Amino acid sequence: MLNTSKSSHHKKIKAPHSRASATISEHVDEPLIEEGEVDEDKKIINEEIVEEEPKEEVVVPVQVTDRIFFVDLANKKLETIPWQVFDLEDLEELHLERNMIGSIPGNIVRLKNVRVLYLNKNNIEYLCEELGELKCLQSLDLSNNPLDYSSLNIISKLRALCQLRLYDVNLDEFPVEICKHLHHLKLLGLSTNKLTCLPKEIVNMTKLTEIYLQGNHFEMFPPELCHLYNLEIIDLERNGLTFIPEEISSLESLAQFFVAHNNLSSVPDTLSKCANLTILDLSHNLLHKLPRSLKELTEMKEFGLSGNALANFPRQIRRWRSLIVVYLKNCALQMVHPSFAKLTSVVILDLSENLLEEFPMEICSMENLEILALDDNQIYEVPADVYRLSQLKSLSMTSNRFGWFPEEIFHLGSLEKLYMGQDKGMKLTNLPENISELQNLKELYLENNDLEYLPSSIGSLSNLQIFDCHNNFLIELPDSICRLQGLQTLLLENNQLFQIPENLDSLEKLQVLSLCGNPLMDPPVEVFCQGLPAIWQYLKDARIRRAWAVKVQARWRGIMVRKGIGPYAEVQKMIKRLKKERKEKKEKKGKEKGKGKGKEKGKGKKK
Repeated sequence: MLNTSKSSHHKKIKAPHSRASATISEHVDEPLIEEGEVDEDKKIINEEIVEEEPKEEVVVPVQVTDRIFFVDLANKKLETIPWQVFDLEDLEELHLERNMIGSIPGNIVRLKNVRVLYLNKNNIEYLCEELGELKCLQSLDLSNNPLDYSSLNIISKLRALCQLRLYDVNLDEFPVEICKHLHHLKLLGLSTNKLTCLPKEIVNMTKLTEIYLQGNHFEMFPPELCHLYNLEIIDLERNGLTFIPEEISSLESLAQFFVAHNNLSSVPDTLSKCANLTILDLSHNLLHKLPRSLKELTEMKEFGLSGNALANFPRQIRRWRSLIVVYLKNCALQMVHPSFAKLTSVVILDLSENLLEEFPMEICSMENLEILALDDNQIYEVPADVYRLSQLKSLSMTSNRFGWFPEEIFHLGSLEKLYMGQDKGMKLTNLPENISELQNLKELYLENNDLEYLPSSIGSLSNLQIFDCHNNFLIELPDSICRLQGLQTLLLENNQLFQIPENLDSLEKLQVLSLCGNPLMDPPVEVFCQGLPAIWQYLKDARIRRAWAVKVQARWRGIMVRKGIGPYAEVQKMIKRLKKERKEKKEKKGKEKGKGKGKEKGKGKKK
């Protein structure tokens, strides 16, 4: 079977790994995170980072006896397609993405059997006529190229095409000819363009199951989509949609529907007719409520409603017993409905940035829960029943109102990640000794608190890999921290540390050590600025110096004592006096022993 690495992938919800990070993820189908793309929740610009590699000669497999079906020449800094490629007549899959290729030569016609061709992230402007002769081509990716619109009609000749990706090619309209002739197309990717509508001829693509239109300029939901009855995935995120038509009910096969980051003020009742819907993302719109009819969507597994100012808790979801992922971040929620406790299948839950004053007791019934985010609420204590969350691996509770560290957390033995930073509100002043009970902990975040000391028991967290304690008031570090042999990242900037433990270099796996903003004297700032290797060498040299100093000092003291010089003169006199007293005592004891023997002899004669 032909291996197509960019076959249809479901868009999944991203697990929240720290505060303010719970968002539904981008499509796996899309080739890359685009440069300059902004995650609205994180407010961090995502850029592709490519390490500089030395130029290497491109090696194309030479056909001898074995037939070559697959060639990967991605990210090789190619400016042209190597001529040897065109000799591989049996080639079925060719990867040339992330190069600097400026054109497709006419020799491409020789690849009669090629089925998968990836040319995304290049500098291609025009498509040659010969490209249209690849009658076996099923999957084509031309994303992120400065394509000239006039040459796109050549794609319409590829009648066997099943997957077409044209992400970020500056399209302001989609060629009608492609719609008229590509009747076998199942996946169409047009995200990150300038489209405002779709041609009516797109209804000819009756086999279309996936369409990706994220990041365009649609203000109206394209009505043509409601006639593509085989659609299973629709992505219209990050547009300007103001409504969803009632005709959406005709899409009975719809399984995944993404309309986050739009201007929707309502959702039609008819959406409930899409009975196969399993993933629905309505995050970051203008919704205040959901229609009651949505309770009929009993197959729902992943649901996102973050960033909508809800008037009440959405009770409709209590019927969704198959629900696994729930995002209700920043929804102005003051409470959680008691029926929420029935959703025992939930694995990921994000209730951060709400108005909750208490830890919702309903959550304690979700015994399959693995990831829980409750950041930026008004919670001041954790209930004892939290121990029931026996599968919980990640707990995020930054920026709440804890007056002290909630020790109920220590009953969560499965916990691997704990976030207790306090960007705002009350600060923690101490970390309890029984933090050592969290033996599975891999990541611990305690930033922006008022901690002055760390308990020595922290050295018992043998699985800890990341420890973030920046922006506190730490005066010193316990020596036990040197026992954290799995530690890879240690963030301690902006504390009150004058020195670091002398054996800190025993942490062989440590890769990141941040100490900026501390009044360091040992090691001095100039050593710290040289990086981790210089710090480790300084600590090693310091230990050697201390060892020699001890030896020299011991020898010097011995000499001074023996000679009775300086302050050691009194010591010498005391030693002489002790020796004299010991000698006198010994002599006195000898004389008494001699007298005793003489008396015994005299007694014998008298008898």
